[in-house]
Amino acid sequence: MPELELFLLFVRPFNRAGIRYVIGGSVAAIFYGEPRLTNDVDFVAFLNEADIRRLPEIFPPTDFYLPPAEVIAAEVARDRRGQFNIIDMDTSFKADVYLTGRDEFNAWAFRHKRQIEFEGEKLVLAPPEYVIVRKLEFFREGGSDKHLRDIRSMLAISSDQINREELGEWIRRRELEPEWKKVGQ
Repeated sequence: MPELELFLLFVRPFNRAGIRYVIGGSVAAIFYGEPRLTNDVDFVAFLNEADIRRLPEIFPPTDFYLPPAEVIAAEVARDRRGQFNIIDMDTSFKADVYLTGRDEFNAWAFRHKRQIEFEGEKLVLAPPEYVIVRKLEFFREGGSDKHLRDIRSMLAISSDQINREELGEWIRRRELEPEWKKVGQ
Protein backbone atom coordinates (compact mmCIF):
# COMPACT_ATOMS: atom_id res chain seq x y z
CA MET A 1 0.00 0.00 0.00
CA PRO A 2 1.51 3.40 -0.95
CA GLU A 3 2.33 5.58 2.05
CA LEU A 4 -0.29 8.14 1.04
CA GLU A 5 -2.98 5.51 1.56
CA LEU A 6 -1.86 4.02 4.89
CA PHE A 7 -4.64 5.84 6.73
CA LEU A 8 -7.09 3.55 4.90
CA LEU A 9 -5.87 0.73 7.16
CA PHE A 10 -7.99 2.40 9.84
CA VAL A 11 -10.74 4.05 7.78
CA ARG A 12 -11.92 0.78 6.22
CA PRO A 13 -12.53 -1.03 9.55
CA PHE A 14 -14.25 2.04 11.03
CA ASN A 15 -16.50 2.26 7.98
CA ARG A 16 -17.32 -1.46 7.99
CA ALA A 17 -18.16 -1.32 11.71
CA GLY A 18 -20.30 1.80 11.32
CA ILE A 19 -18.28 3.76 13.87
CA ARG A 20 -18.95 7.49 13.63
CA TYR A 21 -15.77 9.47 13.05
CA VAL A 22 -14.24 12.48 11.37
CA ILE A 23 -10.65 12.62 10.14
CA GLY A 24 -8.68 15.64 11.29
CA GLY A 25 -5.01 16.51 11.63
CA SER A 26 -2.46 16.13 8.88
CA VAL A 27 -4.50 13.74 6.73
CA ALA A 28 -7.42 16.20 6.57
CA ALA A 29 -4.93 19.03 5.97
CA ILE A 30 -3.53 17.07 3.01
CA PHE A 31 -7.00 16.77 1.48
CA TYR A 32 -7.63 20.50 1.97
CA GLY A 33 -4.07 21.57 1.16
CA GLU A 34 -0.83 20.12 -0.16
CA PRO A 35 0.48 16.55 0.12
CA ARG A 36 3.13 15.85 2.73
CA LEU A 37 4.41 12.89 4.72
CA THR A 38 2.76 11.98 7.99
CA ASN A 39 3.24 9.23 10.58
CA ASP A 40 -0.35 8.99 11.70
CA VAL A 41 -3.99 9.73 11.10
CA ASP A 42 -6.14 11.61 13.61
CA PHE A 43 -9.72 10.53 14.17
CA VAL A 44 -12.33 12.09 16.38
CA ALA A 45 -14.74 9.28 17.19
CA PHE A 46 -17.99 8.57 19.00
CA LEU A 47 -17.59 5.23 20.78
CA ASN A 48 -20.17 3.47 22.92
CA GLU A 49 -19.78 0.29 24.98
CA ALA A 50 -20.72 -1.96 22.06
CA ASP A 51 -18.13 -0.24 19.85
CA ILE A 52 -15.45 -0.73 22.51
CA ARG A 53 -16.24 -4.46 22.71
CA ARG A 54 -16.04 -4.76 18.89
CA LEU A 55 -12.72 -2.95 18.46
CA PRO A 56 -10.61 -6.14 18.87
CA GLU A 57 -12.68 -7.76 16.12
CA ILE A 58 -12.20 -4.92 13.65
CA PHE A 59 -8.57 -4.34 14.67
CA PRO A 60 -7.38 -7.92 15.38
CA PRO A 61 -4.47 -8.24 17.81
CA THR A 62 -2.50 -10.25 15.26
CA ASP A 63 -2.39 -7.15 13.04
CA PHE A 64 -2.88 -4.15 15.34
CA TYR A 65 -1.86 -2.89 18.74
CA LEU A 66 -5.00 -1.81 20.60
CA PRO A 67 -5.15 -0.84 24.28
CA PRO A 68 -7.21 -3.06 26.60
CA ALA A 69 -10.97 -2.41 26.55
CA GLU A 70 -10.95 -1.07 30.12
CA VAL A 71 -8.35 1.55 29.18
CA ILE A 72 -10.42 2.65 26.17
CA ALA A 73 -13.58 2.74 28.32
CA ALA A 74 -11.80 4.97 30.86
CA GLU A 75 -10.76 7.34 28.06
CA VAL A 76 -14.30 7.37 26.62
CA ALA A 77 -15.63 8.29 30.09
CA ARG A 78 -13.52 11.46 30.23
CA ASP A 79 -15.43 14.68 29.54
CA ARG A 80 -12.53 16.13 27.56
CA ARG A 81 -9.32 15.04 25.90
CA GLY A 82 -9.90 11.28 25.99
CA GLN A 83 -7.56 9.58 23.54
CA PHE A 84 -5.94 6.28 22.62
CA ASN A 85 -3.81 4.87 19.78
CA ILE A 86 -4.16 1.98 17.37
CA ILE A 87 -0.98 0.86 15.61
CA ASP A 88 -0.70 -1.29 12.50
CA MET A 89 1.95 -3.92 13.30
CA ASP A 90 3.23 -4.31 9.72
CA THR A 91 3.78 -0.64 8.92
CA SER A 92 3.92 1.02 12.39
CA PHE A 93 1.44 3.55 11.01
CA LYS A 94 -0.63 4.90 13.88
CA ALA A 95 -4.16 6.16 14.41
CA ASP A 96 -4.64 8.72 17.16
CA VAL A 97 -8.25 8.33 18.24
CA TYR A 98 -9.56 11.40 20.05
CA LEU A 99 -12.90 10.89 21.72
CA THR A 100 -15.72 13.36 21.39
CA GLY A 101 -16.42 13.67 25.10
CA ARG A 102 -18.44 16.75 25.90
CA ASP A 103 -16.37 19.07 23.77
CA GLU A 104 -18.71 21.43 21.93
CA PHE A 105 -16.11 21.97 19.20
CA ASN A 106 -16.02 18.23 18.46
CA ALA A 107 -19.83 18.23 18.27
CA TRP A 108 -19.67 21.20 15.86
CA ALA A 109 -17.18 19.28 13.68
CA PHE A 110 -19.58 16.35 13.39
CA ARG A 111 -22.45 18.64 12.41
CA HIS A 112 -20.30 20.22 9.66
CA LYS A 113 -18.37 17.15 8.44
CA ARG A 114 -17.45 16.68 4.79
CA GLN A 115 -17.86 13.32 3.09
CA ILE A 116 -15.71 12.46 0.09
CA GLU A 117 -14.66 9.33 -1.75
CA PHE A 118 -11.02 8.30 -2.05
CA GLU A 119 -9.76 5.08 -3.64
CA GLY A 120 -13.32 3.73 -3.56
CA GLU A 121 -13.70 4.35 0.17
CA LYS A 122 -15.94 6.84 1.94
CA LEU A 123 -13.96 9.33 4.02
CA VAL A 124 -15.51 11.63 6.57
CA LEU A 125 -13.35 14.73 6.98
CA ALA A 126 -13.62 17.29 9.74
CA PRO A 127 -14.49 20.69 8.27
CA PRO A 128 -11.47 22.82 7.34
CA GLU A 129 -12.24 25.38 10.05
CA TYR A 130 -11.98 22.62 12.67
CA VAL A 131 -8.71 21.34 11.23
CA ILE A 132 -7.23 24.84 11.25
CA VAL A 133 -8.29 25.57 14.84
CA ARG A 134 -6.95 22.22 16.09
CA LYS A 135 -3.67 22.83 14.26
CA LEU A 136 -3.43 26.22 15.97
CA GLU A 137 -3.96 24.46 19.30
CA PHE A 138 -1.29 21.87 18.47
CA PHE A 139 1.06 24.70 17.49
CA ARG A 140 0.38 26.44 20.81
CA GLU A 141 1.09 23.21 22.71
CA GLY A 142 4.19 22.06 20.84
CA GLY A 143 5.48 24.89 18.67
CA SER A 144 5.96 22.81 15.51
CA ASP A 145 5.90 24.96 12.38
CA LYS A 146 4.42 22.06 10.37
CA HIS A 147 1.02 23.06 11.75
CA LEU A 148 1.39 26.62 10.45
CA ARG A 149 2.57 25.31 7.06
CA ASP A 150 -0.49 23.03 6.88
CA ILE A 151 -2.78 25.95 7.69
CA ARG A 152 -1.18 28.20 5.07
CA SER A 153 -1.51 25.43 2.50
CA MET A 154 -5.17 24.90 3.35
CA LEU A 155 -5.89 28.63 3.10
CA ALA A 156 -4.12 28.86 -0.27
CA ILE A 157 -5.76 25.81 -1.86
CA SER A 158 -9.17 25.54 -0.21
CA SER A 159 -10.01 29.13 0.70
CA ASP A 160 -13.35 28.83 -1.11
CA GLN A 161 -14.35 26.00 1.28
CA ILE A 162 -13.49 27.90 4.46
CA ASN A 163 -16.06 29.98 6.29
CA ARG A 164 -13.82 32.80 7.56
CA GLU A 165 -16.50 34.14 9.92
CA GLU A 166 -16.96 30.74 11.58
CA LEU A 167 -13.18 30.25 11.69
CA GLY A 168 -12.68 33.63 13.34
CA GLU A 169 -15.35 32.87 15.92
CA TRP A 170 -13.68 29.60 16.96
CA ILE A 171 -10.25 31.25 17.03
CA ARG A 172 -11.66 33.89 19.42
CA ARG A 173 -13.54 31.37 21.57
CA ARG A 174 -10.43 29.22 21.97
CA GLU A 175 -8.17 32.26 22.53
CA LEU A 176 -5.90 31.46 19.59
CA GLU A 177 -5.44 34.98 18.22
CA PRO A 178 -1.65 35.07 18.91
CA GLU A 179 -1.16 31.77 17.07
CA TRP A 180 -3.41 32.90 14.19
CA LYS A 181 -1.25 36.01 13.73
CA LYS A 182 1.75 33.74 13.13
CA VAL A 183 -0.07 32.21 10.15
CA GLY A 184 0.11 35.64 8.50
CA GLN A 185 -3.49 35.89 7.36
